[in-house]
Amino acid sequence: MNALNLYPSGRAAAALGAALLSFATQAEDIARPPEFHRNIQPTIDHFDPIEVDPTLNLTQVIDLTLEKYPDSAWLAAQEAEAAAILERSKSWTSGAARAGLAYQEATSGTLHYIDAIVQVPLWNPGQRDAERSLADRAQADAESQSKAVRLRVAGLIRTALWDMELQKVRHQQALAEVDTYGQLFDKIRRRVELGDLPEADLLLAETELLQKRSALTLAEAEFMHARKRYATITQTSRIPPEFNENLAELGEIQKIHPALAALNGRIERKKAQIEALRLTGSGQPDLTVGINSDRPSDHDSRSNNTESFNIAVSVPFGGSAHLQPQIAALQVEESRLLADYQQLYRDLELAHHEAEHNLEVNKAELKIAEEMRQVAEAHMRMMEISFSAGEIDLMDLLRVKARTQQAILNAKERSVILQRDIALYNQTVGMMP
Repeated sequence: MNALNLYPSGRAAAALGAALLSFATQAEDIARPPEFHRNIQPTIDHFDPIEVDPTLNLTQVIDLTLEKYPDSAWLAAQEAEAAAILERSKSWTSGAARAGLAYQEATSGTLHYIDAIVQVPLWNPGQRDAERSLADRAQADAESQSKAVRLRVAGLIRTALWDMELQKVRHQQALAEVDTYGQLFDKIRRRVELGDLPEADLLLAETELLQKRSALTLAEAEFMHARKRYATITQTSRIPPEFNENLAELGEIQKIHPALAALNGRIERKKAQIEALRLTGSGQPDLTVGINSDRPSDHDSRSNNTESFNIAVSVPFGGSAHLQPQIAALQVEESRLLADYQQLYRDLELAHHEAEHNLEVNKAELKIAEEMRQVAEAHMRMMEISFSAGEIDLMDLLRVKARTQQAILNAKERSVILQRDIALYNQTVGMMP
């Protein structure tokens, strides 16, 4: 019995090279992997409800997400609070009026006194205008908070969509590689059965195929994780078919950035709140209006036998020592908000620099990646010719093929990353889709 031939002869190597040239997927086909591979089933048992809705765009996704977003109830409550403060400022009195009725009778039973009064709290000078200003600031604050939440949701959706797109590219590339290496394995197996190739080449091809299937399993899992993150954030199973964005022309962080405007709205509201509290002074003055009835029984000479009209104004004073701690507490909160504003502005400036830098770097990286892809494809074609001529072995060809596929994947990833960086730059400068 002849020993098993583990080393290809020149004729066998030439045959294997011809086989590779006849069935190996061309580089440009790898660069455009098929959307579906009917002969490759999902490697992980899962339920994937995500589907592309051609009628949907990115703005609509944000609107749909906001309808179910946890902060929606909080935003509605702020709107209601602002409306309540406005209604208070429209009132002619600074609080609820009170009515009183008193009856007094002498022990003799011949004298009867009845007092009826109405007490109305009044506004201090300028206090009502301060309340109206507070209502306006509260309304502006509610609106700015709504815009900030909308921008935050847009950022979550942008990140989820582009992460999903990046994982999709990796998954499609893994599918294409499994398909390619599966065809390679089938061809080599037939050549081994015909005796044209040694069994060692079959084992090598099978090892490569198993590695590609393992990579596909991981890529599919990451792709499913990305889709689940999107579904969790948006609470919808639909995605828009297109979500590329144009680069915003803003070159710096503006004061009207929604995040900055939200904090500034808080600061302005706190200032209005402090002013409204300061104008309460020592308390609210009261206007009291009343009628006194003095009627006798049996013509008691001690009775005035008449009704009288009474009016009085009471003004509190000396309460500044009791009011100042409340004002000081609000001023502490205002100072904290001012510090947060300055810190946020610095953070946004740094984020803007990093986003701008990443954008420029990835533009250059994309150009290099495309050039590397072209060089790798040309190199792979040369190595296939060399293999068919018996100048290199299967291991060398597979090594070059792996580098070529990695170069193709890098080029596709860089294209996606560049579009993602554009979206993240727009997010950083506060530009909505």
